[in-house]
Amino acid sequence: MLYKEDGTLITKETFPAVAVADPPMRLTEDVYETKAYGPGDGRPEGSRRHLLYQAGTIVPQSEINHLFTPAATVTTISPATGPAAGGTTVTIKGTRLAGVTAVNFGATPGTGLEVVSDTELRVKTPAGAAGAVNVAVAADSGNVTKASGFTYS
Repeated sequence: MLYKEDGTLITKETFPAVAVADPPMRLTEDVYETKAYGPGDGRPEGSRRHLLYQAGTIVPQSEINHLFTPAATVTTISPATGPAAGGTTVTIKGTRLAGVTAVNFGATPGTGLEVVSDTELRVKTPAGAAGAVNVAVAADSGNVTKASGFTYS
């Protein structure tokens, strides 16, 4: 039998009838977290690394997901059109863009990627065929695609 701290009985009806979809995961490596430390003025003096989980530890998938930065988002692409010859400098705005490593226009990577801030980046379009293409932003937190985000004229 199960009891609450105050001694009252816990019945089976108090638990969810259907299992929550949060499967347990066994970690295959030690997982460390690094945190900056310093005077609190925005300029850390260094960082500390500490062990979060040892290899072999079983943790819920949701706990692992919580450790990762949410995926980048793309809100605007400007200009949204350019010549098929390519070479148009495009500004992409969104969130969590600081970890972007590549931008593809259709299947072709853009060139001269410049991450301006966590909310803005610039990239030159490659040559492409006339028509709309998806713009895919590859970031450390995952990839995000803006469907028909750029149109070659």
